[in-house]
Amino acid sequence: MDFRIMGVDSPLFSTLQQMMDLADTTEKSSFNAPTRTYMRDAKAMAATPADVKEYPSSYVFIIDMPGLKSGDIKVQVEEDNVLVISGERKREEEKEGAKYVRMERRVGKFMRKFVLPENANADAISAVCQDGVLTVTVEKLPPPEPKKPKKIEVKIA
Repeated sequence: MDFRIMGVDSPLFSTLQQMMDLADTTEKSSFNAPTRTYMRDAKAMAATPADVKEYPSSYVFIIDMPGLKSGDIKVQVEEDNVLVISGERKREEEKEGAKYVRMERRVGKFMRKFVLPENANADAISAVCQDGVLTVTVEKLPPPEPKKPKKIEVKIA
């Protein structure tokens, strides 16, 4: 509602109008828009493709990591069942006199999160990066032993 249209032009109404305008812009920007952290994480996850394989005794996550050193890659487990693979690919230092003609390789942070199945052993995870391919192996827990039927002795009364 705009009080200026109605012909009311007092300081009280103009202050009220400013407060209403501020509430409208604050509401639109803070509640509907995703946060910067969310956008950064979403871009990092979208740009990190992965293959996941299931074997009889393990789950294997395979991610291409060309040109990265092991110190640039983090593998961790959050909340006991979320495997997080993250890191950062840094831009090479420019040498004097050289300039990029084309720059297609992605630089910046990357991240993937995977919810582990119930039978995954979060305490038995290994990660190996060889020839630019990261392989994370999560061992499976042994299947629970089937319960043996309980024998109940029948007494004669």
